Amino acid sequence: MPNVPIKHWFGNNLIKVAIIALGILMAVSFGFFIKSENLVLAFLPFLLVLTAVYLILIFKYPVFGLYLTMVYCFLLALLSREIGGIQYGIGVEILLLLTWLATLFYAKINWPLIKLDLVWLLAVWFIISVLEIANPSGASIMGWVQEVRSTALYPLLIVPLALLLIDNKEKVNWALFFVIGMSTLASLNGIKQLYIGPSAGEQRFLDEGGALTHVLFGQLRVFSFYTDAGQFGASQAHICMLCVVLAFCRTKWWKKVLLLLCAALLFYGMLISGTRGALFALLVAAFFALLLSKNYKILLVGGILVLGFVGMLKFTYLGNSNYQIYRLRTAVDPQDASLNIRIQNQAILRDYLKSKPFGDGLGVIGTWGKEYNADKFLSTVEPDSYWVKVWAMYGIVGLTIWFSIMMYILGKCCGIVWMIKDYDLRIKSIALTAGTAGILFCSYGNEVMNAMPSAIILCVSWAVVFKMPWLENPDT
Repeated sequence: MPNVPIKHWFGNNLIKVAIIALGILMAVSFGFFIKSENLVLAFLPFLLVLTAVYLILIFKYPVFGLYLTMVYCFLLALLSREIGGIQYGIGVEILLLLTWLATLFYAKINWPLIKLDLVWLLAVWFIISVLEIANPSGASIMGWVQEVRSTALYPLLIVPLALLLIDNKEKVNWALFFVIGMSTLASLNGIKQLYIGPSAGEQRFLDEGGALTHVLFGQLRVFSFYTDAGQFGASQAHICMLCVVLAFCRTKWWKKVLLLLCAALLFYGMLISGTRGALFALLVAAFFALLLSKNYKILLVGGILVLGFVGMLKFTYLGNSNYQIYRLRTAVDPQDASLNIRIQNQAILRDYLKSKPFGDGLGVIGTWGKEYNADKFLSTVEPDSYWVKVWAMYGIVGLTIWFSIMMYILGKCCGIVWMIKDYDLRIKSIALTAGTAGILFCSYGNEVMNAMPSAIILCVSWAVVFKMPWLENPDT
């Protein structure tokens, strides 16, 4: 994690006192909860001390703030469903801004590390997004505010932070640990959701309209503690391939076994999500991992296995008795009704956007379109794709710029992978690059890369790979 080994954190008396105080307050809070049954009131003392401990930690070790933000992004939907009462999304900005504040006061920051083309490209995209306020379509400012956060603000806040704070190999390992750990917990919660049943908050989500898209033919599309099954399935596929590639690192045998067990759980999580687009995240990530390995034997064997798996889905009925496999098989069916509806929607958008080279503005389509721009035509059309959403909001000009930026980032990541000589760093670079490629191309079928936690994983992955040459030779 930080430069000081984690076991030495607790040598600090202040941290010891804070941990003891937290334990006492948890006990007191539990007693209040039993008596009052008011969750917010009961845990208020605990939350206040937790906040104090958090502030102490991030000003001492700013990277802790980045890690906690990553964990928080996994829990957004869980907090909203199970507790509710406030908009938990604003917590992402609060955590990021506090981490930035701690970073500004931290003496050991190597500021030249953010002078990378990656940061400049994201800054250009943010400026373009700000200029979209002046879009002549007259879209709601509130719609723009909500949309610009995930579209342009988060990448601009997260990527430089990751470049500055993840400054050694140990911190890379901790970032991977948190991502894999939280994803595996999501898998276990998804399995519980399917075989034991949803929690009270999850059931309420289904009862209030979620069942329309998450219960098909009497079968639950598992969403775990993510916003929806689409995000859950794609993220599970992404981290599954990450675990498989990381298992090739030179590490202890039990860590390799643990990574492969996590990969198996994550693959099953992908299946029970019923998300067909997740298949493409997995296949694209696998293709890039094999290509970047430059090991022709592995490339050949892996290619045969991937083609065999797709062929099994496409040309056979094996496993059709299992609903999850049956659902996955529809991803390679060109006659699938859902696919045809998406093609029809894209044809409608093509006609509408012919005379709008800069689109209709941010927040006019999708969730924020329905809430803030219900009077606009695009609010009545489902984007069903992040690529399509960018096209609708920014027009063909914006889509071309965005796609060019994404291809540059992906291409640069591939080039960096081929330059890295350190074996373990190269394997980690392959895993992160392949995962980002999978999420990028999966986003053609679903809104994935603009939603949490995939958005923060993607940004941190870009930053770490771009920084790999420096991590390999810190003195250069």
